[in-house]
Amino acid sequence: MRMQKILAAGVASLLVASTIMAQQAAAPATADDHVAAIKASLQTSGAALHHYKWIETTAISIKGEQKSQTQKSCYYGADGTLEKVPIGQPADEGKNPRGLRGRIAEKKKEDLTDSMQEAVALVKQYVPPDAAKIQAAKDAGRLSIVPPDDKGDVTVKISDYLKPGDSLALELNGATNQLLGLTVSSYTDKAKDAVGLKVEFATFGDGIVYAKSTELDLASENLAVVISNSGYEKQGG
Repeated sequence: MRMQKILAAGVASLLVASTIMAQQAAAPATADDHVAAIKASLQTSGAALHHYKWIETTAISIKGEQKSQTQKSCYYGADGTLEKVPIGQPADEGKNPRGLRGRIAEKKKEDLTDSMQEAVALVKQYVPPDAAKIQAAKDAGRLSIVPPDDKGDVTVKISDYLKPGDSLALELNGATNQLLGLTVSSYTDKAKDAVGLKVEFATFGDGIVYAKSTELDLASENLAVVISNSGYEKQGG
């Protein structure tokens, strides 16, 4: 009888332990878990990409019509600065009609270039996301987690990431915390033009994350800029 009681107690203890372990295993990841994973991925990938070279293709469209496409060879120099070297140049680049129409076209081009340059410069402050800003947003209570969707993906939303009223959302694989995408809603400082941004991330076989494509939308100019990165190779490889 005593042995039966001991066995019964042992079985009960195992059942309790198994239940606790199952509950722990099933417990959803916390905001701390997601933030820690994002920061680690950004820092590791950012350092690793310094050893790669790749091709950046930029396509600019106005009112849905593509106006130009350029390519640049990208790599990090010895001092850690990102270098971008143009590859070729369209034959008709810079050509405008002569006379008054030409001056008007050139003026519009200058204005558009200014707007575009400010928008592109703004985008560079969001991509890649800054690990310190993400942590600061969490500490300040400006970060929230959207529960997993049907695919199991989780969205980390940050308000006032860079400036008052903006927002940044990071899409993650709920199981692996792999960074899948990013969306931004922001605005330019000069004209207060709305700027929208969507980024699709991809990974190398070793888990290094990189921005595969970036879509910038400047609504006031009916302007869309799509930047694609491809052909990654290790420098010296």
